[in-house]
Amino acid sequence: MGIHRGHKARPLEWVAEKLIFAISLSAILMVFLIFLFVAREAWPIFTGSMNSAAIQPVLQASDTAKLKPEVLQSYLGLTKAGFTAMDRESIQALMEVRQAAMDELPASVRSDKDANLNTVSWKYLIQPHQWTGYDKPEYIWQPISTINKYNIIPLVIGSIKASLVALAFSVPLALGAAIYVSQLARPALKEWLKPAIEMLAGIPSVVVGSFAYIFLATVLQKFLGYESRLNALLAGVALGFAIIPVVFSIAEDALTSVPRAYTQAALALGASKWKAAWQIGLPAAIPGVFAAVVLGFGRAIGETMIVLLASGNASIVSWSVFDSTRTMTATIAAEMAEAVFGGNHYRILFLIGALLFVVTFFSNLAGDLIIHRLKAKMEGKV
Repeated sequence: MGIHRGHKARPLEWVAEKLIFAISLSAILMVFLIFLFVAREAWPIFTGSMNSAAIQPVLQASDTAKLKPEVLQSYLGLTKAGFTAMDRESIQALMEVRQAAMDELPASVRSDKDANLNTVSWKYLIQPHQWTGYDKPEYIWQPISTINKYNIIPLVIGSIKASLVALAFSVPLALGAAIYVSQLARPALKEWLKPAIEMLAGIPSVVVGSFAYIFLATVLQKFLGYESRLNALLAGVALGFAIIPVVFSIAEDALTSVPRAYTQAALALGASKWKAAWQIGLPAAIPGVFAAVVLGFGRAIGETMIVLLASGNASIVSWSVFDSTRTMTATIAAEMAEAVFGGNHYRILFLIGALLFVVTFFSNLAGDLIIHRLKAKMEGKV
């Protein structure tokens, strides 16, 4: 008797298979659509089509009828669809409001040499500039001021600092726990120790951040004696608590998947359990361990609530972990509610979100390439 396959022979299995495929495809599609939405909102910044200068050329409202539609649309900062939907009276009113706003600028703004700068251009987003009142070029994130400043370098440095401290704190602990549970612990102990560590992932990040803000900040400040109570060190340590379960779970699975014959052969030759685990098991599981570290970095760079509560939220350029800092994710969370829809600040925040997407993508891509090279090396293909 032949084996019948297909939706006619096994309709329920066929429906389940198609349903699983649709759910998987929809998940990928949702991530792609989210990225498209973020990129669309940040696109005017990418293309340099926005101008945040406090003083801009003024078109007279009385000349509205003489101006081309393209000129009016660009001058008023409207989308093509929004401009088309407006009637002549609304456009005239916007022109009058724009003219009145420029006429009412205070003398301090008109005399400021920075008032003519387009601070959302890439030059001012990533390079230092000597702003009025400063003695030297500075990286400044100050989105609400007389002259808005949107330099993202302080935020990038803050994110990197907090993430590196988190990795330095969490990876040794998580990796040590993974080696012990997978290679050294008794089976009875492993049965409850592994789930207990992995359950740490279920603690809400706002709870971890509150614990760091209320209790851990005071303890570390008294112990280390630094000045800023909330800083990159505190944020990194708190982030480490959130990363430990991720790194531990993946590293432990990688170590457990190493053939037992490897360590048993080492034990038969007289090696201790610890030596066999450190010199045999860990090198064999390096690709999986590296994948755990990469995923831990992605978890750290994308965390919001912990760094929002524990970092101090000071957008300063400093590589000292004892100084307050501000991350990209915390900036989006803290400032999105106060940003005017479609305005310069709003677009810049979406630009930061797009940069987070890019950083996460390329870090995962680099990690995947390195993992494949490590696997090939371990298998003797390189």
